[in-house]
Amino acid sequence: SLGHTIYFNEPLFYHNAIIFERYGFSYQRGRRKMEAIHKRFQEDESLISLLGTTPFRRPEAKESIFYRTWAIHDGILGEKFDQVTMYKQVGQKSIFTTAPGIHW
Repeated sequence: SLGHTIYFNEPLFYHNAIIFERYGFSYQRGRRKMEAIHKRFQEDESLISLLGTTPFRRPEAKESIFYRTWAIHDGILGEKFDQVTMYKQVGQKSIFTTAPGIHW
């Protein structure tokens, strides 16, 4: 109703990006980063070994968006979560999923 055909956003946390994916947003920047985060939680033994070392790095983070975002916020990746921007074209829905099979 505002007359715009495209909307942009910058998810400030990992779980925000996943939520926006599910609403049909696409990545303007950061899709590879999101895919790499998913891969690290699945395969990176050095990262997986850090799960359970603080209350925010629960072992369940390997298979949960909720616990992943807390672990990322706690610094498990060794870097800030930033440089991710997304967009949504009105009337179109993206089909990207950077965390396939991972529940909330």
